[in-house]
Amino acid sequence: MKRLLLGGSLVPLLLLATACTGSDADSEARPAPTGQTAATTTAFADCGTLTTPLAPSPSANTKAAAGSGEPLPALDLPCFTGGTQVSVGALRGPAVINLWASWCGPCRKELPAFQRLSERTAGKLRVVGVSTQTGRSAAQSIGEDFGLRFPTLYDPDNRLRLALGRAVMPITLFVDGEGRIRHRDETGALDDAELADLVRQHLGVAVSS
Repeated sequence: MKRLLLGGSLVPLLLLATACTGSDADSEARPAPTGQTAATTTAFADCGTLTTPLAPSPSANTKAAAGSGEPLPALDLPCFTGGTQVSVGALRGPAVINLWASWCGPCRKELPAFQRLSERTAGKLRVVGVSTQTGRSAAQSIGEDFGLRFPTLYDPDNRLRLALGRAVMPITLFVDGEGRIRHRDETGALDDAELADLVRQHLGVAVSS
């Protein structure tokens, strides 16, 4: 575990180092005006195929991915690119869904690892971002600065995190081909090796080096 439970004045420092519980303090953390889309952004891919199951990978460990899990929340969020509504409950994996925010330091630290994961597992695993409690321009800037190309949903009102009943950030969900959550990680910023291990363990997908 990355997070140690300490008492006294060390708790605020620990929370800053491992996970975030705040929100975007600027006025940008509001829904985009009517008619505004992300059509001009150079970051983030379209979300059109997120509800279509991926073909099983020859390298997938089906035994590891078998079983039952909690279903994804039944709510709709717009795709950051284009604004098309996506049914989160209908999203199909295997997939890794990362909830992140511009005000969350660990989120920014781990986002490049998620981009590398999407490149290393193309065709075997979906990497999906959820921009949470973050204004559109701030999210777009992060996407461009970090070269993020995976599909991203736009959630300025924090709906998905509230539906999950979680307080900390970042949150990473490991979702199977039936849209069930096999594992939820809230330990702070994940690196490449940790992501690869969690994907193998909970979704049965091998990540190329």
